Amino acid sequence: MLAAAACLVLGIGLLGGAAAGSWLRLTDDPEDAPPTAEATFTKGRDAWRNTPVDTLFPRTVEGLGVGPGGADRTWTRIAVAPDSDCTGAYDPKLAQALARAGCVRLLRATYLDATRSSVITVGAQTTRTDPAGMLALNTRFSTRSLAERTDLMPVPYAPKGTSAEGFGRAQRASWTVRVLTDVPVIVYAVSGFADGRAVTEPQPAEAAVRPGATTAPAESGLGHDAKDLADRIENDFRKAAGTPTQSREDAP
Repeated sequence: MLAAAACLVLGIGLLGGAAAGSWLRLTDDPEDAPPTAEATFTKGRDAWRNTPVDTLFPRTVEGLGVGPGGADRTWTRIAVAPDSDCTGAYDPKLAQALARAGCVRLLRATYLDATRSSVITVGAQTTRTDPAGMLALNTRFSTRSLAERTDLMPVPYAPKGTSAEGFGRAQRASWTVRVLTDVPVIVYAVSGFADGRAVTEPQPAEAAVRPGATTAPAESGLGHDAKDLADRIENDFRKAAGTPTQSREDAP
């Protein structure tokens, strides 16, 4: 009897040990580990061709509480540009500022807000450079305030026959340019009035969304349009690369 009991205890111990060993092997499986920074950066370079356009640039974007005064915003995609290289996509000075990163592909889409009063072009340039190159370009844009210069505003995508047809260089009201460092992507957005009116004093989105701002881009919500749509597209590319999304306060 005692021998049988001992065998039973030993058997349970062996089964428990085997189960524990199996559990340890599962939890230590490299496939369960989060992707490395190098892996997500590499995956991010192919996001433009491996991810559906409706995922990177959704047909409809809902912005809950992101508008002026915490208002809800909704944007509808009205046009998608054919993917291309960066030739002729930027004004010369911005093209020169971004040239050191190289250009694999440029994707662009234009949105119309729910009130049909503003149009916004969002772009994402996949670069050729490595993480060190993206960090250097990010630092250059930050330390020299290049994203705030009106001579470095992005160019709208304004196809004929759409509500953005009259959205040209003179209509640019607010904009943002972000050089990401965890994925090889530069994201930008530029907004303007849908009625085609010219804007004599455009304002960077980060300044136009500050509390108390009273400029036309700020009070019309065009700063929020540019910032919030850029936030969304930026996060879409990060998700496609498998990297956690970041808020603008946490982003490098």
